[in-house]
Amino acid sequence: MTKQIELKNEASITISHTSSKSYVLQESAFIKWTLITISLLFLTLFLILPLISIFVTALEKGWDTYVASITHPDALAAIKLTLTVVLIVVPLNAIFGIAAAWLITKFSFKGKNFLITLIDLPFAVSPVIAGLVFILLFGAQGLFGDWLFEHDIKIVFALPGIILSTIFVTFPFIARELIPLMQMQGITEEEASISLGASGLKTFFLVTLPNIKWGLLYGLILCNARAIGEFGAVSVVSGHIRGLTNTMPLHIEILYNEYQFTAAFAVASLMSILAIITIIVKNIIEWKVKDV
Repeated sequence: MTKQIELKNEASITISHTSSKSYVLQESAFIKWTLITISLLFLTLFLILPLISIFVTALEKGWDTYVASITHPDALAAIKLTLTVVLIVVPLNAIFGIAAAWLITKFSFKGKNFLITLIDLPFAVSPVIAGLVFILLFGAQGLFGDWLFEHDIKIVFALPGIILSTIFVTFPFIARELIPLMQMQGITEEEASISLGASGLKTFFLVTLPNIKWGLLYGLILCNARAIGEFGAVSVVSGHIRGLTNTMPLHIEILYNEYQFTAAFAVASLMSILAIITIIVKNIIEWKVKDV
């Protein structure tokens, strides 16, 4: 009799546990699909629909108008300037990012935390403030303004100022991508290479660089995307000179303010295409990293 009661109790506990587990699974499925629905609605409302509207507005007056908008001399000058800035800024940031990550992860020295803080500084400072800093340094009334004027060197309202401001807002991306990766890898392989007689430079190219290549490419993609879309700092130091110092974002702003909506969205569509390509390449790199 006692054994029958114990068996019944165990059975009831098992049934109760099973039903509770089933309820938890049902609740989890409900929460999961609710979160998926909310996410999809959010992405549709704030990402997909605006992206579609860019291309619809850009093409609403026909293909000929679209081509004329993106081949206008001012548009071509803005595209050329943007690509020029990217081609200069991204390699410089790559050199800095690799050097900073190598220094921070492979060596012990005083001031390491301070250096890391400086690398993170652009994340905390508004790009507009960064642009104003360059104005205060290199503008006509700035700290070095008189010396630059005497030597006929133009930084503000010229290409050098745009490059400097873009470097400032983008230089953390590659370093911040490489530092945790290189910390995780440690220094064992580098020590083994050096102990076998390899030089530091040879160790870097044959050991370190292959180990960080995917992280480096990921950082380059992020840096490139940020450099193309930079607006705040560049807006302050560029002077908005048509055909000379207007990058693509600044050119879009001017066209929009002048109610040339089709032309503005046509140039914006080019930036959107670049962004889509960036996302595709980024996902490919992430997929490659997972397979490594």
